[in-house]
Amino acid sequence: MFDLRSYLRYLKSEKRYSAHTIQAYQNDLKQFSEFLSGTYELNDHLVVNHSHIRSWLVNLTEHKLEAKSIRRKVSALKSFYKFELKSGRIKVSPTAKLIVPKVKKMLPVFVNEKQMSEVAFETNEENSFSSKRDHLIFELLYNTGMRCSELVSLKDSSFDFYGRSLKVLGKGNKERIIPLSKELVEQLREYRKERVKKFDVSISFFVTDGGKSIYPRYVYRVVNKLLSELSTVEKKSPHVLRHTFATHMLNNGAEINAIKELLGHTSLAATQVYTHNTIEKLKDVYKKAHPKS
Repeated sequence: MFDLRSYLRYLKSEKRYSAHTIQAYQNDLKQFSEFLSGTYELNDHLVVNHSHIRSWLVNLTEHKLEAKSIRRKVSALKSFYKFELKSGRIKVSPTAKLIVPKVKKMLPVFVNEKQMSEVAFETNEENSFSSKRDHLIFELLYNTGMRCSELVSLKDSSFDFYGRSLKVLGKGNKERIIPLSKELVEQLREYRKERVKKFDVSISFFVTDGGKSIYPRYVYRVVNKLLSELSTVEKKSPHVLRHTFATHMLNNGAEINAIKELLGHTSLAATQVYTHNTIEKLKDVYKKAHPKS
């Protein structure tokens, strides 16, 4: 078994490592030590070479361990041998030439356009203040692509009903303007009118049935409930509506740079993930339509 005491003390002294990460690294290194002992009868980490580590990674892959978990284990080894290198106990790290497996990118989950129209239809049937508010929360998330945190922080002053736009304060206090449809503006006006009549004064634009500001968990429950009734997607969070907004915009011809601005992304790379969903749709059309597909 490797002696990890000095290494673990080093990790604990570094503020950038959380307790969870330290525990994970410790478990990974113990697992590697047990593999070396059982496979090679090797108990000295100072004589470990590249081949030993590659053999362990192959073993992990054969046992169907996910690429993400393997990458973390490699990270633990690299950190450990970097420490040993700095300590002067080794001259070359056996992890120097390691090639880690790529993590498969998960495509954003989104709701198709037909299901979204059904959600809108169903939620319009009730006419209570609570129902209108919940429907409006859902519609605003889908129509603007804003984050849940951004919606929760909305105030009356965030809206320009005459200019049909909405001012949002995003990550890093970065402000952006999002256009609103005429129909959505009318719904927002009607909701505000009823809210003022019901509660008079309000700090936030959206309030609970008791007149208090809504909170992220409340928004999650609203979205989850409405999507659970009509959609088959596994994830049913407010962020799914953000993904849905971006995907539908792309599918209907919007430029990716425009979507980047609407979403408040600082980098185009963050927005480009949505193009994969569009490409998958094109592939599906190609397979169904082309005689030699």
